[in-house]
Amino acid sequence: MRTRLMAAGLIVAAGLAGLAFVVVPAVRAAAEAPAAPAKESPAAGAAPASPAGPGGEKLEAVEIKLPKALFEGTPKNIKPAPTLEKYVDKNRPPFLAPPGTVNLAKGKKVTSSDMEPIIGEIKLITDGDKEGSDGSFVELGPGKQWVQVDLGEPAVIYAILVWHYHAEGRVYHDFVVHVADDADFIENVKTVYNNDFDNSSGLGIGKDLEFIEDFRGRLVDARGPDCKGVKGRYVRLYSKGNTSNDQNHYIEVEVYGKAAK
Repeated sequence: MRTRLMAAGLIVAAGLAGLAFVVVPAVRAAAEAPAAPAKESPAAGAAPASPAGPGGEKLEAVEIKLPKALFEGTPKNIKPAPTLEKYVDKNRPPFLAPPGTVNLAKGKKVTSSDMEPIIGEIKLITDGDKEGSDGSFVELGPGKQWVQVDLGEPAVIYAILVWHYHAEGRVYHDFVVHVADDADFIENVKTVYNNDFDNSSGLGIGKDLEFIEDFRGRLVDARGPDCKGVKGRYVRLYSKGNTSNDQNHYIEVEVYGKAAK
């Protein structure tokens, strides 16, 4: 049974209106936070949507159901930095993808660098529960950790959506997402997101921005400019502690795509 995580405080300094959080030693932060809950007409997290898919088919909005918001307002005093994403307090625009795009990760096998979590069980990461309350998250040990989802077969992936922890605003460091053909991540490894700007995790220098967790989760856009998506069977997500403590947390991981032909 998972226990409630007591946040050790959030780093700070930026002026957005809303809730104030406890100040902690300077660490990296980013910017994106919560707002109205419920259901969202899914959305993008990076590049703008293409008007048509690779075969010229009309793209459709992917329905993404959001959990309930657990805090209101904008975390105050987030220190601005070139590595931080500017917060926009509104839902993402609809995320467009080829027809037939679904969450391929639901109920799929999950493995991790820490198979004996401090709190929770690894299998909960794909159980469909995105709520951030007690009993809904997995806590992994400190330092660089990863979780990996086996989609069961090769797939074309258009988006990866992750909820680390959203009972409070916080930033998870060195967030990196890889897709590969094999479980050991040797064949056809593709990096679809990397905000490790100083290569402290040894996975390469990333140019993506850090961000503040909220109930909307983080959507990683893997469509590409031609909307062909990224092919692979395994999805691995890394992190290296957060602005509240050194642990790593996951509530849910969703992978939107369809089986590869």
